[in-house]
Amino acid sequence: TTQTLLPNNQPWVKSKLWKLNACINVTSNNFKGFSTISTPPSESELKGLSRSRNIGISAHIDSGKTTLTERILFYTGRINSIHEVRGRDGVGATMDSMELEREKGITIQSAATYCTWKDMKINIIDTPGHVDFTIEVERALRVLDGAILVLCSVGGVQSQSITVDRQMRRYNVPRVAFINKCDRMGADPARVLVQLKDKLRLHCAPVMLPIGLEDQHSGLVDLIRMRAVYFHGEHGETLADEDIPAPMLAQAQAARTNLIEKVSEVDEGLGELYLMGEEPSVEQLKAGIRRATCANEFVPVFMGSAYKNKGVQLLLDGVGDYLPAPLECRNVALDLNNNEEALDLGGSPSGPMVGLAFKLEEGRFGQLTYLRLYQGSLTKGCVVHNSTTGKKVKVPRLVRMHADEMEDITSASSGEIVALFGVDCASGDTFTDGQTRVAMTSIRVPEPVMSLAITPKSKDMTAGFSKALSRFQREDPTFRVSLDPESSQTIISGMGELHLEVYVERMKREYKVEAEVGKPRVNFRERVTKRADFDYLHKKQSGGSGQYARIVGFVEPLPEDSPDKFQFVNGCFGNNIPPGFIPAIEKGFREAVGCGSLIGFPVEGTRVTLLDGTAHAVDSSEMAFKMASLYAFSACYKQTSPQILEPTMLVTVIVPVEFQGSVVGDLNRRKGEIRNSEQEADDVVITARVPLNDMFGYSTDLRSMTQGKGEFTMEYSEHLPVTSDVQTRMTSEYSKARGGK
Repeated sequence: TTQTLLPNNQPWVKSKLWKLNACINVTSNNFKGFSTISTPPSESELKGLSRSRNIGISAHIDSGKTTLTERILFYTGRINSIHEVRGRDGVGATMDSMELEREKGITIQSAATYCTWKDMKINIIDTPGHVDFTIEVERALRVLDGAILVLCSVGGVQSQSITVDRQMRRYNVPRVAFINKCDRMGADPARVLVQLKDKLRLHCAPVMLPIGLEDQHSGLVDLIRMRAVYFHGEHGETLADEDIPAPMLAQAQAARTNLIEKVSEVDEGLGELYLMGEEPSVEQLKAGIRRATCANEFVPVFMGSAYKNKGVQLLLDGVGDYLPAPLECRNVALDLNNNEEALDLGGSPSGPMVGLAFKLEEGRFGQLTYLRLYQGSLTKGCVVHNSTTGKKVKVPRLVRMHADEMEDITSASSGEIVALFGVDCASGDTFTDGQTRVAMTSIRVPEPVMSLAITPKSKDMTAGFSKALSRFQREDPTFRVSLDPESSQTIISGMGELHLEVYVERMKREYKVEAEVGKPRVNFRERVTKRADFDYLHKKQSGGSGQYARIVGFVEPLPEDSPDKFQFVNGCFGNNIPPGFIPAIEKGFREAVGCGSLIGFPVEGTRVTLLDGTAHAVDSSEMAFKMASLYAFSACYKQTSPQILEPTMLVTVIVPVEFQGSVVGDLNRRKGEIRNSEQEADDVVITARVPLNDMFGYSTDLRSMTQGKGEFTMEYSEHLPVTSDVQTRMTSEYSKARGGK
């Protein structure tokens, strides 16, 4: 049978996933060939969800994300007045609800809100642009169906733009691009378009052209309808649709032809029209762009100036026209009852409930859990099952978020982003209604790259100190707390100086805890570089039953492309070592690689293979074999020619051309490897890979070198070996600190 469903004059198609497709009908045979835990949505459910969007706004720092979100909320009627990020009124943007965010003028935590544009419901998550808070972007993109990639028309594609694009690719998030700040001095959208193609490898084309740039920026040309749009009124709320200015007509026609060509390369429907020489209608062109965008084959590029209130309404139209609805995205769960087999979630609001807790916050009323519903419905007071812990929990309160404000709701259904109160869980937990036992795929969490020793200034602050650290760890998976076994100091680890500085400041403001912070410590690693054999006998007799264990095997490096940090291989034949002792041996080796003997940091990229051993009928025990593993690794470690690895950062420095020589010289002094240097207008953009240990205090040095005109960003690149002289010095210092042990 052939089913044709036409919500909003668009037929719905499903082949492994629900997908909007503007010109074809599909038989029910296409539903075969994949596992699913839901019946297909009904026609009324399809129609309702087709006008729903879950989007994120991501970009490099200072590209105008929060300013853009403020305009979106104003034009959709969600707020009644506009406040700037660094406005003179001191109020700050709506989405920057934290006091620290308003002071620093940056976004620290992702913030969720919702609004309605025409007949479309939009859930929005505004994310930070600073690399230190990259986990906020990571977990937001994990649960979103589409995104707006914001770019500065002056700065173009910058370091965090590349990181955000990589995250979007990781989660297959379709996106539209918005070239912001076309009113700024030096604005050059054409250069940004070239960078989108060259640096991000995006197949893209503009759907808008700016009418004038810098202080002459007055409106936009809509290339789909071939009309000029101007924005009047105090906040640009009144749109005037006029003919394209005569001097721009030829440029606009050429740009529209280029747009049709680009989309035709990746969309079969539009490609056929193009080959036949037919001019597509507005509806056909929009449908082609939509299909290509939802398939992640094309990125439509919008332009404007959020601060000057130009182009935001057209971008909102583009979100509805080109980004996917919840049912158009393939969402996969893992069947915990069937060896984690991948299951497609149909997304029906009437199907079994499946949701992912992607973010936690500790508030005045307890833990607030942000939840994305992928299927089914959730009601206040209902009982849900945590697939990770196996526990049943009741939902006492269900809310919809607007920055730091909450609106109580009684129910929510598939495709919505809501928050639960009073539900104890961890970030990344999956909730179901008990009909199924599935888990959503996890969120990637990057490893911390920097550590600080921290202690409260007085003993009466200890309780608040412990509460703050416990809360911050629950909220942020990249924030880690550990205890130094030698100095007994509390060590906090994070993604960079700003990341840790923000938590120290939050501790002071929110918990009234003054903390003393030690010198930043870099998270080094150690690794083995060649194979070393071991044959170790652990024998101890001290009256009564003793300890006896002998193990034979070898330690070797894992391949460089291996995703594992440690592997244990049991290659024993027979029962020379009773099978019950094998887990204790593996546990001993895992403990051993947790602290290398060169400088006391974890050993990564190691495979331990156990070949043989012997046991004693009376004296062998799990403890004996565990101790044998620890001593065996320590004994053979030196023979593996171990290396110390240090975290290196990809540093991007933007300075006026006259300071290029001194900045490059300083980076070389810091053992930096210059990767690229290119001139952009009066500035030069220098890209280098520099050891993190040599980057402390760089912001102060850069300001003094460039008379305050230079700026830089850095993000973690990879761990690389230190030079031999540095390794000798570090091992010597570590040995002296331990008293020559």
